[in-house]
Amino acid sequence: MKVLVINAGSSSLKYQLIDMSNEEVLAKGNCERIGVDGKIGHKTHTGYEVEYNVSFPTHKEAFMELVKVLTEGEGKVIESVKEIAAVGHRTLHGSEKYKVSTLITDEVISDIEAFSDLGPLHNPPQALAMRACREVFGDVPMVAVFDTSFHQTMPPKAYMFAIPYEYYEKYSIRRYGFHGTSHRFVSGRYTELTGKAPRLITCHLGNGSSIAAINNGKVMDTSMGLTPLDGFIMGTRCGAIDSSVVTYIAKKDNLTPDEMSDILNKKSGFLGVSGVSSDCRDLKKAAAEGNERAKLALDMLVYQIKKVIGGYAAAMGGVDAIVFTGGIGENDAEIRASILDDMDYMGVKYDAEKNKTRKETQITAEGSKVDVWVIPTNEEILIARDTVELANLK
Repeated sequence: MKVLVINAGSSSLKYQLIDMSNEEVLAKGNCERIGVDGKIGHKTHTGYEVEYNVSFPTHKEAFMELVKVLTEGEGKVIESVKEIAAVGHRTLHGSEKYKVSTLITDEVISDIEAFSDLGPLHNPPQALAMRACREVFGDVPMVAVFDTSFHQTMPPKAYMFAIPYEYYEKYSIRRYGFHGTSHRFVSGRYTELTGKAPRLITCHLGNGSSIAAINNGKVMDTSMGLTPLDGFIMGTRCGAIDSSVVTYIAKKDNLTPDEMSDILNKKSGFLGVSGVSSDCRDLKKAAAEGNERAKLALDMLVYQIKKVIGGYAAAMGGVDAIVFTGGIGENDAEIRASILDDMDYMGVKYDAEKNKTRKETQITAEGSKVDVWVIPTNEEILIARDTVELANLK
């Protein structure tokens, strides 16, 4: 039983083909520059890799090339497209309607398009990719796994904004949260490893970052809001700021809402503060060479994460475990150490030697009242598991 997992963007189509009998990734890759010219990179479980240019006028041609590379030539991993039992689509925004993963129908695709105001960069191409996928694969079952759904257990006191209530009623303006598949995977993996479902704080740290407060498997709060812009400093996103900053700059520089959105989403964060890069690794190198603005950006990251963790611990009446995941969370021991330092007041102690890991490891030190783990995320396998269940493939 094989499941194809799709993560579509406006000009890209990332994929993994997973054999669900043993959850082995048979092949993965990315169709890039859709609508521009086109390029595909493809890797198989046997170690074969290939990259070549190919025309992708639309997502449909990308799916057609994907089928070709999976079933033909040296990169072949299946005999026929008929071996693909179902397709799981990562989907950004399900608004308040989709609280769980859902079998894709015409109505679901139309809803995803209707939520485009809430996810303008992701929802339109994801709906487009679903239609293109159906054209190529026919009536193969498809499942939408929403980034927002895991956070739907938040209580109103956590998800509501203190603006006139009519805007919630008219436009569904509220906190939704994102990276839901990642937070769901690592919190579930923690329970699998320990047999516990305690007061858990999961830190998905990468170019885009978010933190979730989870109690007994249910999200109580999360740092991203109506969009992935909210929270704390990220690669190019500003995180939470005084909303008057937005109107002040817009008036001073005579900027449109779209222009302000571009500044806050694409020109802020690490890049905006440092003037160096949106990549944490570049900032660390620059800081080591004496760049004060790069150091400032890193200091802001650590400081803001500490505040979120402390706030969530207070909101839940304590914390039993902290989990790090994501590109930075899994791989940057120095950032993890800086976050965990001076948290003795919370009973947090970590083992400096164990913290050097880049794999799934408990890094708790002896005497710590709070369990600390590094758990690599695997959003694709979670999407595949949901797809198997909802497509009734078991």
